[in-house]
Amino acid sequence: MTQYTTQPSPRHHNKQAGFTLLELMVVLVILGALIGLVAPNILGRSDEAKVSVAKTQIRNIVSALDLYKLDNGNYPSTAQGLEALVTKPSGYPEAKNWKSGGYMQKLPQDPWGNEFLYVSPGSAGAYDLLSLGSDGREGGDGDAADLSPSDL
Repeated sequence: MTQYTTQPSPRHHNKQAGFTLLELMVVLVILGALIGLVAPNILGRSDEAKVSVAKTQIRNIVSALDLYKLDNGNYPSTAQGLEALVTKPSGYPEAKNWKSGGYMQKLPQDPWGNEFLYVSPGSAGAYDLLSLGSDGREGGDGDAADLSPSDL
């Protein structure tokens, strides 16, 4: 019976494994170019994401306000504020059928850490609900623009 054995090829035997400095430099240049192209697109999306989160929060607050009105016949007053969605309000108008447990577990802050503004009656309807955007001041453009239910 004949046995066959394989031996490494002599031409690969003396070559060291690894990358040359030039190969590493080329890889670093390529990675740098990719990061330079991709990073601005990813970083620019965080502002868009915060605006989207604020719109979702406004929708949730609007839904809770509508449920409050269905149960109590009116929206909370400005003095009662959005806190009336979490804890039973006192004062006028009375919340006769306020739902035990509330309409929201807690009031959210907008993605920029500000409270939502609520006024009832509002300037153009039953109430005004507003996020002041990234700058926390009325007015503004882009992510600093005010957001209200009409922007949804």
